[in-house]
Amino acid sequence: QVQLVESGGGLVQAGGSLRLSCAASGRTFSMYTVGWFRQAPGEEREFVAAIRWSGVTIHYADSVKGRFTISRDNAKNIVYLQMNSLKPDDTAVYYCASDRGYTSAYAAPSSFGSWGQGTQVTVSS
Repeated sequence: QVQLVESGGGLVQAGGSLRLSCAASGRTFSMYTVGWFRQAPGEEREFVAAIRWSGVTIHYADSVKGRFTISRDNAKNIVYLQMNSLKPDDTAVYYCASDRGYTSAYAAPSSFGSWGQGTQVTVSS
């Protein structure tokens, strides 16, 4: 398994942007699928985006399509989540997660074995 550390969260006004980073340890991270999930208070953890090791296969939740972009730099062992046009409903703790290989169940938290500690994103109206 790899160790994951998220950063880049903060407080932003509606309509603003943030870029989250997920830094990973481990030489084989480039072979892992990485997902971003979020969890608001009192809510279940929900899927946001996922990217396969090659960067070619990408998935987004409908709620963030057209606003969020996931990308990865395998040379640096970092996955990014660029978030634009943020809304108050995007407020949550954002987690990155990873696992070897690829599954069609990429939107399920149970598909990922390694998780970061999370970073808080707060969008004010």
